[in-house]
Amino acid sequence: MNLAIVIPALNEEKSIENIITRCLSAKEYITSHSIVKSVEITVVSDGSTDNTVAIASGFKDSIKVIVFEKNKGYGAAIKEGWAQSGAELLGFLDADGTCDPLFFSDLCNLLVNENADIALGSRLNENSQMPLIRRIGNTCYSLLLSMVSFQKIKDTASGMRVVRKKSLHRIMPLPDGLHFTPAMSARAILSEDLKIVEKDMPYKEREGRSKLSVMKDGIRFLNIILKMIFLYQPYKILALGAILGFLICGGLMIFPITHYIQFRRVEEWMIYRFVVSDVLGFISWLFLSSAYITRKIVSITLTAGFPKKKISLYSIFNKRIALVLICFTLATGVLLVYNSFVQRLTTGVTYEHWSRFVAMSFLFSTAFVFIVTLIIDYVLNLINERLQYFQSYKESQSLR
Repeated sequence: MNLAIVIPALNEEKSIENIITRCLSAKEYITSHSIVKSVEITVVSDGSTDNTVAIASGFKDSIKVIVFEKNKGYGAAIKEGWAQSGAELLGFLDADGTCDPLFFSDLCNLLVNENADIALGSRLNENSQMPLIRRIGNTCYSLLLSMVSFQKIKDTASGMRVVRKKSLHRIMPLPDGLHFTPAMSARAILSEDLKIVEKDMPYKEREGRSKLSVMKDGIRFLNIILKMIFLYQPYKILALGAILGFLICGGLMIFPITHYIQFRRVEEWMIYRFVVSDVLGFISWLFLSSAYITRKIVSITLTAGFPKKKISLYSIFNKRIALVLICFTLATGVLLVYNSFVQRLTTGVTYEHWSRFVAMSFLFSTAFVFIVTLIIDYVLNLINERLQYFQSYKESQSLR
């Protein structure tokens, strides 16, 4: 395997010579201590206005230098370096001297041994000189992703990692800015068909002034992580909203229910609880239905297949279970107001209590949420069948 090391650099004249020298010195170590057979090094100047290009050009016999006349962004520099390489393993590290190029040997071995798509060096360890504010930020991002993810990574914004070139099409697109790294981490952590691994690495304080703005780039990092969550697992957010709604709804109705069981009546002042619970319950069913539908859409479009069948919160939308619930809720709703309907037809008035109509409203709303969900589910099944046909047809044509 060959390894390409890309060094994105923006006005790094104080550290660029040192990091290039260290990378060149590390080549022999990397090839002798890992599965890598050769190493190529590329410096990408991202619109530098100091002596970065001039210094890097002094190593042109040993490295490749790519120059952006105007600043395009940290991520854009890395992607361009990768695009101009034919190596099987694509790596990068920051030009500020904070990371040790020798660690690429560990990352490459980890990537292959774990059969992973991405391997990164974690700066959150005892041997790290990362500033406290960044430690806190990275920990918060990690916790946010861990709440909804299949995998857990401590350092979501690490600036040293190795990626399999054959996995790039599943990782892209990625942003051009400094949020390139958290976007990559979030995409891999939240995707079921990508595997990301990490290993603690030594980390030193940078040489020169940092380009990272704690507030501005911190907001960008948070935004891209949330974007990845809503791309890959929006259903977990929606399901959480549904659960919270049902819990509040249940809490509001505990007293009216226990009061009715004990005294066989509903007090007039309880109308507020009934109405709020009716509306909140309906909204909760909408959230749960949306979670089920978005989960299926994500599975069809991003993972090429439906979720594995297992008992979960979404099992309630199983066709048989859903049909039973639809019949039950509609029948119960009708029974609650049947006497009132007959009274209205025969006498022109009705004396049934309002609570029956509120309960009927909730049951009917629930039934129709299930009906609409089943219709959308059926349409998605048809779309999936069509997509699978196109995929098989495309594969058969490519074999000819």
